[in-house]
Amino acid sequence: MTVVVIGDALVDELRDESGSVDAPGGSALNVAVGLSILGVPAQLVAMYSDDVDGRSLSAHLRSYGVDEFASPSSLGTGRAISDRSDGEPRYSFSDAARARHITFTPEMRAAIAAADLVAISGFPFDNQDQVDELIEAVGGATVLLDPNPRAGFLHDAALFAQNLERFPVRLIKLGEDDARLLYDAPLEHVVARFAPHTTVLATAGSRGASVHDGAAVVSRPIVSMPEPIVDTLGAGDATFASVIASLARGEKDWGTMLDTSMHIAAATVRNPGGVLQRRVTFAP
Repeated sequence: MTVVVIGDALVDELRDESGSVDAPGGSALNVAVGLSILGVPAQLVAMYSDDVDGRSLSAHLRSYGVDEFASPSSLGTGRAISDRSDGEPRYSFSDAARARHITFTPEMRAAIAAADLVAISGFPFDNQDQVDELIEAVGGATVLLDPNPRAGFLHDAALFAQNLERFPVRLIKLGEDDARLLYDAPLEHVVARFAPHTTVLATAGSRGASVHDGAAVVSRPIVSMPEPIVDTLGAGDATFASVIASLARGEKDWGTMLDTSMHIAAATVRNPGGVLQRRVTFAP
């Protein structure tokens, strides 16, 4: 099975007291790489340019065997800056990141049409023209969606939420930050809004995750490990990629899928960066 992932790809600029480090990032890129690590062929449709940053993203994707379809930007490749030099992290985004827009080429459309599953993560659902183009591009594909709104990207929360609710998906991932940013409501309230119409994967941080599929609700706690948590950056993307991989392999038991995804998320947050991990590999 092949999965096409559509959404954001950018460079994460991580700053702290010791200096600055660049790393490939963006939720769609992380999901595509995660799928490839889990043995599921993945292709990425995202916006980045043929500049130094864009070439670093391409090299990263190639190193994990992810096929890429890059929509260029006149503003260059986007950057997300995470500044932790004063304790609490502060986030900001470059003009290219805030103005992200994918131009769907015939090659992209052909890849989407041939895919078994289409995953969307970090897409500007508050840009109506872009949403209309996305709807046309995905056609009748089976879609799995992580809205992943971020305050620095968000222009119109009401429009973003409205488009989410009318977008046909097989599964939607919702987290506590999504509920707060888009609806100013608890996660449970937002899950109840979507659950009558589609399967919901709800991630609640330290409270673990749950799947709401019709009348069935399956929950799993987070997985404890002796190693310390190093970086929570990739937890949500790793969880989403793990569930997608399970569905791509034809698995049907939500409990088993959540068990797997919680173990993967626990390993991922115990390693630096956003790359999915199956086990802890970093010793601080």
